[in-house]
Amino acid sequence: MVKIDIHLDKSIPIPLYYQLKEEILNNIKSGTYEQGSMVPKEQDLCDSLGISRTTVRQAITELVHEGWLYRIKSKGTFVSKPKVGQDFIKKLEPFNEQISRMNMVPSTRIVELQVIPASRTVAEKLKIREGRQVIYLYRVRYADDEALVTIKTYLPYEKCSFVMQHDLEKESLYNILSRSESTRVCTAHRIIEAVEAEPEDGRFMDIKPGKPIHLFSTEGYNIFEEPIEFSIARYRGDRNTFDVNIYVENK
Repeated sequence: MVKIDIHLDKSIPIPLYYQLKEEILNNIKSGTYEQGSMVPKEQDLCDSLGISRTTVRQAITELVHEGWLYRIKSKGTFVSKPKVGQDFIKKLEPFNEQISRMNMVPSTRIVELQVIPASRTVAEKLKIREGRQVIYLYRVRYADDEALVTIKTYLPYEKCSFVMQHDLEKESLYNILSRSESTRVCTAHRIIEAVEAEPEDGRFMDIKPGKPIHLFSTEGYNIFEEPIEFSIARYRGDRNTFDVNIYVENK
C-alpha cells in the first residue's frame, strides 16, 4: 500500500471530494502512486484527513469510473495501467507511427486476409456493386504486446489487389496504399459509437463481455474523392483515450 501523501484545504470553497480526487490523481501522474500499487484504504483516508467516508468514496469512485483506479473485491483499490492516448481521431496516421511516438513498441497480428464478395453494406460504403470482389483484412493491433484494438478493413480488389503482395504484419496499410495516387487515402469520414464488448472482443483483447468499447467506422477517400477503404475498429474502452482539439470560430 502507498503512503498517504495528501493535503486538503478545508478553508477554500472547493469540495473536499474533488480536492482528494485531484490529489490522488496528481500522485498517480507523478509516479508517487505506481501502477499496480494499492491506494490507501477508505477508512485510513478518513482517519488521516478527518473527512467522511462518503467524501472519500465519491473521489475514489470517480477515479475508478475514469479508469485511473480499479477495485478487486476483498483486496482493495489499485492504480490502473495508464491509458494509451490516441490522436488518430483528428488526423490520418499509421498506427505504428502513432504508438512509436509514445515510446511503445507496436505490432500487428493478421487474423484473416482474403478476397471475398462484397456484402450490401460494404458495397454501399465502397460504391461498388454487391458481390464484387473486395479485400477483407482483419487485424489485431498491439502496443508493448498488449492488444488495444481490432480492425476489420475492406478494400476494392480491382484498385487495391497489389496490397495482397505485402506483409501486412510488418508494413503499414496506409503506406502501401500511398504508393499510388489513386489509392492513397487523403480524407476520411469517421463515426464514433460507444458499445459493449462482445465475446469476440474478449477472444482477441482480453476484455469481458459488456465492458465499454469505442467503435469507429471509417470511410477513406482518395484525391479524386473515391472511396478506397471501409474499416470497423473496436478499441478497448479501458485502455484507450482519445485526444481532440476544438477550435471556436470568431463571429
